[in-house]
Amino acid sequence: QVQLVESGGGLVQTGGSLRLSCAASGRTFSSVAMGWFRQAPGKEREFVATISWNGGITYYGDSVKGRFTISRDNSKNTLYLQMNNLKPEDTAVYYCAASISFTSTMTNMYNYWGQGTQVTVAS
Repeated sequence: QVQLVESGGGLVQTGGSLRLSCAASGRTFSSVAMGWFRQAPGKEREFVATISWNGGITYYGDSVKGRFTISRDNSKNTLYLQMNNLKPEDTAVYYCAASISFTSTMTNMYNYWGQGTQVTVAS
């Protein structure tokens, strides 16, 4: 089992920045791949970014590439998402997720999910 708790969401103006955190407990954090997804009202859950167990591999969705950075600190059992140059279309609930297999863009490859944190970008 892996328990995940996101934090760091909030209200920000267009062009602003936020850093999301995801604290993990349970199964050894350093052995799992991690991902960030988001879901806006009325839309399907969307892939944002993923990172391998040691941070050596990262991959981003096209809509956030160049603006968001995923990272992890295995010594602190924490996953991060640095979000810069935020746009109103980034408004969503952001979820972190853990995969016991490998990095993926697909929600069904992730075994554990957090409860989400709201990010709202005002225009």
